[in-house]
Amino acid sequence: MCGIVGYTGKRQAYPVVIKGLKRLEYRGYDSAGVALINEGLKVYKKKGRVTDLEEAAMGENLSGHIGIGHTRWATHGEPSDRNAHPHVSQSGNIAMIHNGIIENYDKLKKDLLAKGYKFKSDTDTEVLLNFIDDIQQNNDCTLEEALRIALRRVVGAYCLLLIHKDDPETIIAARKGSPLVIGIGKDEHFLASDASPIIEYTKEVVYVNDYEIAIVRPDELILKNLGNEKQTPFITRLDMELAAIEKGGYDHFMLKEIFEQPQTIYDCLRGRLDAGKGKVILSGIDQYAQQIMNAQRIIILACGTSWHAGLVAEYIIEELCRIPVEVEYASEFRYRNPIIHKGDVIVAISQSGETADTLVAIENAKEQGAIILGIVNVVGSSISRKSHAGAYTHAGPEIGVASTKAFTAQLTVLTMVALKIAHDKGSVSTERYMHLCQELAAIPEKVELVLEKADEVKALAEKYKDASDALYLGRGYNFPIALEGALKLKEISYIHAEGYPAAEMKHGPIALVTETLPVVFVATKDSYHEKVVSNMQEIKARKGKVIALITEGDTVSAAIADDIFELPQADEIVAPIISTIPLQLLAYYIGVAKGYDVDKPRNLAKSVTVE
Repeated sequence: MCGIVGYTGKRQAYPVVIKGLKRLEYRGYDSAGVALINEGLKVYKKKGRVTDLEEAAMGENLSGHIGIGHTRWATHGEPSDRNAHPHVSQSGNIAMIHNGIIENYDKLKKDLLAKGYKFKSDTDTEVLLNFIDDIQQNNDCTLEEALRIALRRVVGAYCLLLIHKDDPETIIAARKGSPLVIGIGKDEHFLASDASPIIEYTKEVVYVNDYEIAIVRPDELILKNLGNEKQTPFITRLDMELAAIEKGGYDHFMLKEIFEQPQTIYDCLRGRLDAGKGKVILSGIDQYAQQIMNAQRIIILACGTSWHAGLVAEYIIEELCRIPVEVEYASEFRYRNPIIHKGDVIVAISQSGETADTLVAIENAKEQGAIILGIVNVVGSSISRKSHAGAYTHAGPEIGVASTKAFTAQLTVLTMVALKIAHDKGSVSTERYMHLCQELAAIPEKVELVLEKADEVKALAEKYKDASDALYLGRGYNFPIALEGALKLKEISYIHAEGYPAAEMKHGPIALVTETLPVVFVATKDSYHEKVVSNMQEIKARKGKVIALITEGDTVSAAIADDIFELPQADEIVAPIISTIPLQLLAYYIGVAKGYDVDKPRNLAKSVTVE
């Protein structure tokens, strides 16, 4: 949630901060603002997109070599100019931006109101800022020390950037539970929620850890813990190119990322899968391979689209590895009192590697002796650092809010993990193992074939764009793909959609079927195919509109459906990676046909770093 950017150095800060906010707008776009130090503290903020902020600030004196900026996804307080960040302390000395939620803000606010403080916004951020300011004034201490004292009282998650009007070179930053990366240049530093605003200027970065405070000046970066002890910054080199965060000629990032999938899946497989020799090499889990093989239980924790990837993995792991698997919403798991045994394997799946609920859930499980495997996309992210082992998905930056290439990369990695464990454990025959290795290696080419027929999906989108509801059905490995397809349609087109196991249709959802209801079947040839065909006939008998994703040559399904999209033949274990592509395209094209901004769907943010 929320995007933060900071700069201190030799350049003009405003252009750097504004460009950075545009790179981070996928994290939140309810409002945006910038604070600069230029003969005093200057703040410009506006409800709406970053472009609205630019227009509002046009003609103002925007010079200055230090600045912080924020693009907001509203938590406390509705989207408005007054609730936009940065906020300024009542004294007028400090400006602050904040990503996260301060849970005990109400008590802090009551204490400050009793002292005579007045508030101009409805946000928890302004409360924390005035709390810090109050500490500094009453203790005659530095801003750094006031922040350290305040954070010992704060309950919640935060990534904070502060500047003081009397210190035109220093940004003070701190994090707990929300990401912060610092780019290192020559006599300049860049701060951001992720690396996308930084890559244009430097590839050397430091990922700030929880409970650390950063004191950042043009020629100096100091890291300290809350005990005021200096920490050694660990410099990482970014493996990312600027072109990866540009649209590259596509109308939207979402479309670009859908069409990148043949390459991103190949990148995910490269160096890991040798289909000819039947080798799956995952060095990130080698150290714990034996414990995984001997595990009595695997628990997969995820949220949103990543949870759907976990459901597919449940089918695959149980089938190939013969290990019981549970898939849990991390947001529910963390608040239950789950039974965790020492040696249980927890697989945490997250595109950003910063999902707040997943982070807390794995921390709790780790304390109880579980082995944590992280499946994440972002190198250096919090989940990757808190995991015992794991694997990166190598999908590259995903800017579109609705996950596409990250999802198929997750499926690819999880399939490789299952293959490796099954082979090492001996729970799959050599013949079956070799066949699946070859099937997985063929996926990028088959995805390419699907994308070559994107215009067929576009035609379907035009036909069904005015539907008010949709039903997505699948069985077995394709049930989670039905869930994912429905989620994509909801996210991008704002059409109400439900995903269900096809067999459950008769237990309620069939009551929705009318001659205007599109019912999307993921009906590729697999163990459940005959049953799915029967479910299609039940919909047709009630005059529903059947859209079927079918395997090439399937004349039986084609004869029943109103509309079909043919997919290349693939083993049922890897077929979900292919089946999801036309559903992504369908959601995209319907969203575009309805005139929506598919890269920034309303109310959504890319990574959920607050509860």
